[in-house]
Amino acid sequence: MQLFRLVNYDNFYLYHNYRQFSSRSKAVLMKVMTINLRFENDRDGENAWANRRELVVEIINRYQPDILGTQEGKWTQLMYLNDQLPEYEIVLPGRTPDKIIQCSTLFLRKEDFTIEDCRDFWLSKTPDVHLSKNWDSAFPRMISIAHIRVGKSHQKIIAAVTHLDNLGVEARFEQAKIISQWADQQQYPIILMGDFNDDPTSRVHEVLTLPQTSLCDAWVAISGDESEKSYTHHGFSGVPQLSRMDWILATPSFKVKAAKIIHDEFNGRYPSDHFPYMVDIEL
Repeated sequence: MQLFRLVNYDNFYLYHNYRQFSSRSKAVLMKVMTINLRFENDRDGENAWANRRELVVEIINRYQPDILGTQEGKWTQLMYLNDQLPEYEIVLPGRTPDKIIQCSTLFLRKEDFTIEDCRDFWLSKTPDVHLSKNWDSAFPRMISIAHIRVGKSHQKIIAAVTHLDNLGVEARFEQAKIISQWADQQQYPIILMGDFNDDPTSRVHEVLTLPQTSLCDAWVAISGDESEKSYTHHGFSGVPQLSRMDWILATPSFKVKAAKIIHDEFNGRYPSDHFPYMVDIEL
């Protein structure tokens, strides 16, 4: 397992390669990032995927997350990232090429994890029915899950990424209930990340962090500032908008060490219409 040494960098803790276990705690430190890629849409003009895809790769390489969760990725976008990020294994459980569908997708650093099982299911009344949706959901929504073994150890964790509906208020709540019920049934530590299209005071947040799920909001765990500075959508403007809608939730086996909403820009340009969000956690 590739472990890391804490160093302070721009008021944020980044991990550098450090291949040994702590003699006292045997702790495993890892970085988890979520980023809404913004789907491939030529109507975005200068912010179309072809004009910013290299920036997405640059951000990922700059921060080197061990677990990466993406949303809105179309097949061509995911294949581009797969080609450009050879140190990561993309998780595509049973998927086939599709020009239209937008998927939440995991990327795992190959040298750090072994995938033991993975699956997708739809956040609907019929989760095994491809592209199914219910309630007032504008689009089919899904969750992608990987059961993974940490390094060469016997430690197992679950990584999951999702994207709740952007328009359906009832749908978001029902989709969150499905995920909450799923989390309650798991026996291994969970990291859940994604774009939840709601704010931290919502019913969606409440149902996902119920005591039975054991999921804790990493931003809350570090007492992060709940203000416009924490908003994660910006519409390519760099100006925080709407709410802190991108979350990383984790069960108590993980201790949150740091969290950062990444505002990096490249000569006034941004990788996506959402800011990437990353947490450093200890298992």
